[in-house]
Amino acid sequence: MLDLQPRLDGEPEILPGRKLTARVAGAYAALAGSFVTQAVDALALGFDGIEGDYHAGPTRKSGSREPWYKRGTLMRNERQLSIVATDELAVIAGRMGLAEVKPEWLGANLVFDGIPQLSMLPSGTLLFFKGGVTIKIDAQNHPCRDAGRAIAEGAGMADVEAGTLLFPKVAKRLRGLVAWVEKPGTVMPGEEISVRVPEQWIYRP
Repeated sequence: MLDLQPRLDGEPEILPGRKLTARVAGAYAALAGSFVTQAVDALALGFDGIEGDYHAGPTRKSGSREPWYKRGTLMRNERQLSIVATDELAVIAGRMGLAEVKPEWLGANLVFDGIPQLSMLPSGTLLFFKGGVTIKIDAQNHPCRDAGRAIAEGAGMADVEAGTLLFPKVAKRLRGLVAWVEKPGTVMPGEEISVRVPEQWIYRP
């Protein structure tokens, strides 16, 4: 809706929301006790995420991402799903000198095609899947050494330690997003997605 009210002095510019479309290029789950995923024919999503997945559950324990809590504090799980984009994976691979970076190595659950700069989608973005599922974006997924090591080992890099340290440096703001299930159902590879980006502004009081 067009905002007809005049801006107050010092009020930030507000960018209107917009809609995009995308496609599910792949679906993956971490069912073997590790964050590394494997391709699946479909993802059955409940309010706890993917049943049996490494990141499933309504809560999780805090870690290095939440320094304001004592490590291991039980908190809301806003990281039920990891989402990456095919074009951003290709950029990471190029920067690491690899032929490819597979989504499994990053622990990705969903791979998308068709969203420019996927990792820059703002918090609160809603993803409406044609089959009925709704997912809500929480935040960017920051690259870490665990994923770097999985990539280095999976790609057979000669120097695994160097690859482990390189990934966090080259994948910043390209590692995708974490999200949680707002409306459950089943997601299928090839499915269409309607992306609803909310209004955006920079808070600078």
